[in-house]
Amino acid sequence: MLKGFKEFIMRGNILDLAIAFVMGTAFATVVKTVVDNLVAPLIASIGGTNVNGLAFHIVDGNEKSIVDVGAIINALIVFVLTAAVVYFVLVVPMKKIQDRRAAAAATGVEPEPEPLTTDQQLLVEIRDALRTRP
Repeated sequence: MLKGFKEFIMRGNILDLAIAFVMGTAFATVVKTVVDNLVAPLIASIGGTNVNGLAFHIVDGNEKSIVDVGAIINALIVFVLTAAVVYFVLVVPMKKIQDRRAAAAATGVEPEPEPLTTDQQLLVEIRDALRTRP
């Protein structure tokens, strides 16, 4: 049971997914910081002298009835920027790699393996000699 789990975890796809998750999380934090500290003040300035920027009260005097349109716009900007980076940094390069592999497989030409070193040749000879022993 543990052997199967270890094989599952050590598969290349899982490692790539973990790396992408960590990188995506880190980048999302950077994007959120930039949006909160640069874009949000710009959007809030559109609201004029209102302290809430683009927010408005559904019920006057009730602080819990504030609809913050600026926060919604910020969330959309964070989503679009994060999706764009994931696409251009992860998806596009992987697609190019897959296309190259598919083109190489379609031609049927496999790269020649590197020649064996002297040590490797000796090990092959020893292995072959041991196989012929009774």
